[in-house]
Order: sequence, then structure tokens, then C-alpha cells
Amino acid sequence: MPVGDSMTIGSTGEHTWRYRLWQHLCRSYGGPFTLVGPRETLYDKLAEAPVSYAYAEPDFPRAHLAGWGEGWQHMAPLIGEAVRSCHADVLLVSLGLIDLGFYTNAEQTAENVRAFTAEARAANRRVGMVWLPVTPNVRAQSDAAFAGEVARFNELLAKAAADLDEPGSPVLVASPPPSYDIATDTYDGTHPNASGEHKIAAAFADAMHQGWDLAGPYGE
Repeated sequence: MPVGDSMTIGSTGEHTWRYRLWQHLCRSYGGPFTLVGPRETLYDKLAEAPVSYAYAEPDFPRAHLAGWGEGWQHMAPLIGEAVRSCHADVLLVSLGLIDLGFYTNAEQTAENVRAFTAEARAANRRVGMVWLPVTPNVRAQSDAAFAGEVARFNELLAKAAADLDEPGSPVLVASPPPSYDIATDTYDGTHPNASGEHKIAAAFADAMHQGWDLAGPYGE
């Protein structure tokens, strides 16, 4: 189940990294799988609401739990029912930027990570999770305090993963895409373009391959 904010839900006309990851798994994973979640839409910027189905490539399992402007604090109360109703086995989570930008500091956001984990495990005691650290956006280039919160949260996210990882319910922290460049991998300093979508998908795919020997490395 992809779980995230605006970078995960995507907007009208985009492929999304969810599609890129699905393509990769179709090529490299030999077992049955699908993407699950209680939502399917993209965000429509004109309507200012998640009402669009106009994917660049609509023919894939579009289910997700992602929302424009939503963060860990928004998803923690929702994740239990989503896991339960959609029978999710693995959560691919890209959250935190919106929290730190508008709602909570690094420590508060990390507490919401732990609450999210508890709710997910209450619904499925064997759920696995892959967490993507926050990639600084254009705001971090001019706002030193915000950049510091991002760096601090990523440290706390790694600590939470170490504390909460269990053999029956593993937690992985994906490596941030090493070549991710907001000038060339986003269309506005925050949201991924096609190359950014591939790099986010690769971060999740490579974490699952390296940590769980699931499928293969993302490649080109």
C-alpha cells in the first residue's frame, strides 16, 4: 500500500511513482502482488480536490492511501482501517515534508510515526513497512530552520525504525535517492517529474530487494 502526501497521490496527467514501481515489480517479481488502498484518485489542481482519474497511464492498480497536504498526523488515525479493509501486507510510506512544513516539529512528527506503526500493527501484526526519509525541497534552500527540522526528523525516523523493527513485522528505512536533484527531478521544487518518479520508485524497490530479497534492483 503506497502511503503518502502530494508526491505520492500525484496530480492530473502524471504517471506517479506508484506506476513506476508497479512496472518494475511486474518485470522483476515472480509472485502475485497488487497495489492496495482505499483511494484511487489523483489531485485536481483546478478543482483543488482529489477528484481526478486522468493518469498518464491509467491501466494499473491505482489504489493508495495518499492525500495532497496530508502527513503522518493525518494518516496515523486512518492506517489501521486501511490496512484491515484492504488486507495490506507491506506499507510503502513517503511522509513528513508536509508535517514539518505546516503542522509539527521533528520530535512531534516522530511521535506520529510511532502512533502510525502501532495502529498499522493493531490491524495486521505481521505488516512490513518501508519508510522513505524526507527529501528537502526548495524551501530548505532558503529556510535554515526548516532544513534543520528535516535533518533532525530523518535522524529520528532512523531511530524509530531501529526501535520498532521486529522479525515478524519488519521496518526498513529506504536510502534517499543519491542523485535526486530538485532542479531536475521536480517540476516545482517539490513534486517529482518523470525522472523524480523513477528515483522514488527505485528507493522503495531497492530497499525491498536489499532488505528482504524481494524482486530485483530497480535498474534503469
